[in-house]
Amino acid sequence: MGASRKYPARDGFTLIELSIVLVVIGLIVGGILVGQTMIGAATVRAQITQIEKFNQAANTFYGKYGFLPGDIPQAAVTQFGFTTNPIRPGGHGCGDGNGEIDGVNGNCPSAGSWAWLQGGETAYFWQDLSANSHLIEGGLTAASLGSFACTSNSACGAYFPSAKTGNGAFVYVYSGYAANYYFGGPTTGLGPNFFGLSIINSVLFGSVNSGAIPPAPALTVAQAAAIDTKIDDGFPTTGNVLAQYLGTNNGAPGWSTNGATPSATTCYDTSSGTAKYSISYQNGAMVNCGISFKMQAGDQ
Repeated sequence: MGASRKYPARDGFTLIELSIVLVVIGLIVGGILVGQTMIGAATVRAQITQIEKFNQAANTFYGKYGFLPGDIPQAAVTQFGFTTNPIRPGGHGCGDGNGEIDGVNGNCPSAGSWAWLQGGETAYFWQDLSANSHLIEGGLTAASLGSFACTSNSACGAYFPSAKTGNGAFVYVYSGYAANYYFGGPTTGLGPNFFGLSIINSVLFGSVNSGAIPPAPALTVAQAAAIDTKIDDGFPTTGNVLAQYLGTNNGAPGWSTNGATPSATTCYDTSSGTAKYSISYQNGAMVNCGISFKMQAGDQ
């Protein structure tokens, strides 16, 4: 009788073991996706809460002092014991008490006064809410003469509060609808006051588009759509939340990138016949949106 053939034992997974491994992998992947969704939702909620906090602070300031932050004249600044540097000599963008939070691009008063510039009242605004009234944290400054220069994103943090979305985004203020801006036209009466949200990397003489590093969108399409839907009408060009931000029109507010069809660069598109956020492109993952929130404080 010949020698019996022996086969070595082969170790391996049974079907049950493979099934368990696949289930565990599925749970891990699912947990990661759920975690990312929860983080994204938390960021959206935090950003909404921050804007609501700023709105509430501005309302409180208005109710207590009779003027909007930044727009308060020098006589009232002195009366209430606020910081007197920089002096607010009055005139457009320099503490004129007209209900608009406007800016200047140099000394106050100045002929170079445009509603979107980040100097003058738009810079006083944050100083009044933080260092002067302590209604928000931060101790932000308006610098001397109502104008300032910051040449890096980190340096600009002395003048603007950082947005809860992170990634170098700031919250700032200005007045007017993007559709109403044209150069050589009027500098007042262009629309209500707004909180804007975008990445600012430099400011020179009030302009956020000073030839250094221009502003950039700060939100993914999905984030912008979620914020707009939660607190407004969900559409980018109507209501109190708009897909407009500073710097897209030679420093002035303009619309976020848009087109006839959704693409890698659009914040919103008109493929459905009306302007809607471009969620259909990669589930809105592209960072294409800057947005603005209509300020609720004051008589607008």
